[in-house]
Amino acid sequence: MAGALLFDLDDTLVLEEPAAAAAFAATARGVAGIDAPRLAADARSHARALWRAHPTHPYCLRIGLSSSEGMWCRFEGDAAEMRALRAWAPAYRRGAWARALLDQGVDDPALAAELGERFGAERRARHHTFADVPAVLAALDGPLALVTNGAACLQREKLAASGLAEHFDAVVVSGDLGAGKPEPSVFLHALSQVGARDGVMIGDSLDRDVDGALATGLRAVWVNRFGDGPGRDGVPEISSLAELPALIP
Repeated sequence: MAGALLFDLDDTLVLEEPAAAAAFAATARGVAGIDAPRLAADARSHARALWRAHPTHPYCLRIGLSSSEGMWCRFEGDAAEMRALRAWAPAYRRGAWARALLDQGVDDPALAAELGERFGAERRARHHTFADVPAVLAALDGPLALVTNGAACLQREKLAASGLAEHFDAVVVSGDLGAGKPEPSVFLHALSQVGARDGVMIGDSLDRDVDGALATGLRAVWVNRFGDGPGRDGVPEISSLAELPALIP
């Protein structure tokens, strides 16, 4: 078997960053007498600061687990870092909202805890699979592998909500490996899981997906859904997955 198609998940097949922003906004709108846009922005800013200060941050960087994902991840698993994150999660979520409320003169720990729980529900209400994805995956030949960074439980939850799992011959999540893209070992592991010697990485992140694949000796396609740029010389760029079949021999 000569080649495989390796797909990223977040903001390639399913919505992530805009969904996180919308969940912060929706959570903040539920607070009476508060500047909701400011509350949402401040909560996200404080979440990032708390996340970066925690001892598990190097691990989260390694597997590609973001602060906004930490606001709703269940942190399942037996790894020491996952156990630490699971124990810290309630205080982390409460703390981000408590600091944002204090920025507007509101000292209400119970409300902060409520907002911390509400965010998870708001984010789970925003699972969204891009409309161009299912038909394209169904039409592609050859082995397909999902290669995604993040906590295994959270990424598999997103995949289950997408209804796309049946299309993949292998699912590789950085949280299961202890390392994430752009590490070459992640791409090589994905190829080994589908019995391929070569492959094409299709993803939205230039640093993780494109550069990681190129450094491993693979080809890459950049999925630029949100009009970012510039890309990488010699790397095909598409704005919709519907453009992919024309690029794949």
